[in-house]
Amino acid sequence: MNNKNVILVGAPMDAGKRRQGCRMGPDAYRVAGLEQALTDLGHRVSDIGDVSPDKTDVADHAHLFALPECIGWTNALCRVAQEAAPMGLPIFMGGDHALSMGTVAGMAAHAQKIDRPLFVLWLDAHSDFHTPSSTDSGNLHGTPVAYFTGQSGFDAFPPLPAPVPTDRVGMIGLRSVDPAERARLEQDQAMLVDMRGIDEHGIKTPLMAFLDGVRAANGILHVSLDVDFLDPSIAPAVGTTVPGGATEREAHLAMELLHESGLVCSLDLVELNPFLDERGRTAKLMVDLAASLLGRRIFDRPTRSF
Repeated sequence: MNNKNVILVGAPMDAGKRRQGCRMGPDAYRVAGLEQALTDLGHRVSDIGDVSPDKTDVADHAHLFALPECIGWTNALCRVAQEAAPMGLPIFMGGDHALSMGTVAGMAAHAQKIDRPLFVLWLDAHSDFHTPSSTDSGNLHGTPVAYFTGQSGFDAFPPLPAPVPTDRVGMIGLRSVDPAERARLEQDQAMLVDMRGIDEHGIKTPLMAFLDGVRAANGILHVSLDVDFLDPSIAPAVGTTVPGGATEREAHLAMELLHESGLVCSLDLVELNPFLDERGRTAKLMVDLAASLLGRRIFDRPTRSF
């Protein structure tokens, strides 16, 4: 097994939406044993603690929730990602999904420095392709993909050091996408796999096709795993539950295939709201999935009762 240097980065961001609780996510992953699970696999794991948002002089916005704080987080996480990536494989423990504006921007800058293209696998019920002008809710956790692919309307945010072309984005698990978002993504050739596609073809076929594209381009892969990728019956600790998500077995298969590819350079664990969890079951499942991504096979996982 190829042991790695894993850097755990706490990102207690709770500014991407109005419903609070995701700021408790990093500590929930720590309590659920993420560091120990990865150490048991032979990886060298260091927890560098929690990031804080940078100070900004951006004014509050009438429609966009916590805009100054989101910009501060984007700046800070972009910088920390660039610092951590040369040292190993960073895992960003969130926090809401707006944190990916910073983590992906930073990993794309790192990829540019090592002269390899960055690809992004978005495991989520939502495509998060709104812009500040198109979001009805004003919640910026619905905008990260539009930001890091260089869509217009993000003038208040830091300039992207290296935008990720939309055709290097693969989305699996979709089941709540606005028609305008889907039309733009299809036009820009993102890989879009909704749950019907998984029902019809399984999760392996589209994932392997995407990984083949990453490999052919000599790319590296950032994985962004949202709790709502999973069905809420097995992962209730999320404020944006959408029925009909991935099963535990489908999710573990995806993680095992990602591990076997050898392409993953970084990971987001986002939208865990421990306030909504049931005795930590969602946090434990997310830890188990991270362990699968880093080499633990499902038959090695100890059976536990909640």
